[in-house]
Amino acid sequence: MDQLLIEELMGGMPSWTDQANCKGQDADLFFPERGASTRKAKAICRACIVQEDCIEYSVENSEKFGIWGGLSERERRKIKRQRIEDEEIRDVG
Repeated sequence: MDQLLIEELMGGMPSWTDQANCKGQDADLFFPERGASTRKAKAICRACIVQEDCIEYSVENSEKFGIWGGLSERERRKIKRQRIEDEEIRDVG
C-alpha cells in the first residue's frame, strides 16, 4: 500500500514533514495574521528539500490557511485552478 495513503488513513502527517525546514519553527511564521509579512516563511520554504512534496500535499488537500511550500492560499488556488483547466482540455482533446 502507498505510504502516503497509509499515513492519510492513520490521520497523521506524511513522513516527509520530518525533513521539512519548518519543523520546530514558530508556527506564527507560517500562519501569519492578515497583512503580516510572509517573507521569512517563504524563504525557509525555498531552501527546503521537501518543498515540492509540501506544495503537492497542500494543493491536493486544499489547505486554506498558511504558507505551504512557500505558497500562499491564493497561489495554491491558482495552481489547483490551472490543473483543473488542463485536465478539462485533455478530456476534450
